[in-house]
Amino acid sequence: MYGLARALRRAAAPGRPPAPRRGGGGAGARPWGWGLALGLALGVKADGGQAAEASALPPPRGFGAAIERSRDLLRRIKDEAGIPGILVGVSVDGKEVWSEGLGYADVENRVVCKPETIMRIASISKCLTMMAVAKLWEEGKLDLDAPVQKYVPEFPEKVYEGEKVAITTRLLVSHLSGIRHYEKDITKVKEEKEKANRAFKLTKPNRDKEQEGKGIEKADPVKPRKEHEGEVKSRNSKPGRRDKEFEQEEYYLKEKFESVIESLKIFKNDPLFFKPGSQFLYSTYGFTLLSAVVERVSGQKFTDYMLKMFRDLDMLSTVLDDNEAMIYNRARCYVYNKKGRLVNAPYVDNSYKWAGGGFLSSVGDLLKFGNALLYSYQAGQFKKNNCKLLPGYLKPDTVAMMWTPVPKTEVSWDRDGKYAMAWAVVEKKQQCGCCRQQRHYASHTGGAVGASSVLLILPEELDSEALGTGLVTPPRGVIVSIICNMQSVSLNSTALKIAREFDKEKWAQYID
Repeated sequence: MYGLARALRRAAAPGRPPAPRRGGGGAGARPWGWGLALGLALGVKADGGQAAEASALPPPRGFGAAIERSRDLLRRIKDEAGIPGILVGVSVDGKEVWSEGLGYADVENRVVCKPETIMRIASISKCLTMMAVAKLWEEGKLDLDAPVQKYVPEFPEKVYEGEKVAITTRLLVSHLSGIRHYEKDITKVKEEKEKANRAFKLTKPNRDKEQEGKGIEKADPVKPRKEHEGEVKSRNSKPGRRDKEFEQEEYYLKEKFESVIESLKIFKNDPLFFKPGSQFLYSTYGFTLLSAVVERVSGQKFTDYMLKMFRDLDMLSTVLDDNEAMIYNRARCYVYNKKGRLVNAPYVDNSYKWAGGGFLSSVGDLLKFGNALLYSYQAGQFKKNNCKLLPGYLKPDTVAMMWTPVPKTEVSWDRDGKYAMAWAVVEKKQQCGCCRQQRHYASHTGGAVGASSVLLILPEELDSEALGTGLVTPPRGVIVSIICNMQSVSLNSTALKIAREFDKEKWAQYID
């Protein structure tokens, strides 16, 4: 950020003499440097002579090197995992700088992927639902700490070990409610969790040694927690094959539910796995209950409320994963069978989990969503110096609350993080000098039948000097979205590597 502050000071300085390019002048030299180009783009006033000379400047060089390196990384991931088609989108400081499709959206008909291709985003749907919950809370319509029965009396009151307990919206969004996931047997869940924890403790010392001094975030975990295994591929499993979670029958429900209240019947009478608030268990069904809360609080059908929100956010390609609807640019979904051959994914109806994994979207729409959140998060810091700044969709304090790690939670796809409110959050940290620096970022992955996804937001570390210039506006940071039409593909570390590539290239331009 200090490079940006220096560039802005150079840009705003009136009558500054031309600065020769490093290594001498010449016909190819940039007479004013990138600082002035950036300043002019942000609305810095200059006298007539400066403006005329600056108008002949070439446009910024862009992110060609970062795109090339990231494209090569994606191609390697695609080939290694046998992914038919993969989409990627990247935005820097609110502007989409790269979107591309690799491979096929439809293998049978040889339809290639393109940026407009629409795929299942799986559990990124939880982030979209959280936006709706936050908006209703801001409007004073929803009490996060009231028992859910206040809004959804159809959901029975719960008892755990003879004690009456309360499930609240706040517990639902952080997976602390005790409501089960797809596995019905609590003994199996506990056994798998203990096994995953033992494996992590055994591998953690070795991984820490490998990462020290490299200055990069850790890669995806060697052994993920099983309750979220469908969204993270173990290094010992084959992408596209059915992990244990994908062996659960409820993943393949074909029944069409006419309302979110009706879909509660799947789990509402099942016992809780633990006392609400005492421990973490990732649960898509918790978000099914959350959709009923949103429906009752908003006074609209959950799906109608969400589609209206998508229009407000200009996410016109984000729709319900409805099998009957004609949805242009929708990709096919694929898995590998027991013989290792690519086959079409089995038919499923996701109407029982709209809120937790039932939306389709494009990488461009996910970038818009991420930027709306990032703008809201940072707007408060800029407001002091720019009274004309528009408000965010949410208030800054609301997003800060959403991105505050919650005690007793965990994240299977990123061991550095904790779960917050429908987001995994990694906090800034550096334990030793000249060792790994951990940046603050938020992310969520998704795993569905025949699809995998990730959305990652890497906010810029803002400093008061740059904010004080009044020349920069939110959002500031890098956002990466990746979707593919193959299940059980781990994408979080790939998204983080891509975000760092673009972040590095961005700062290189400021100090050039």
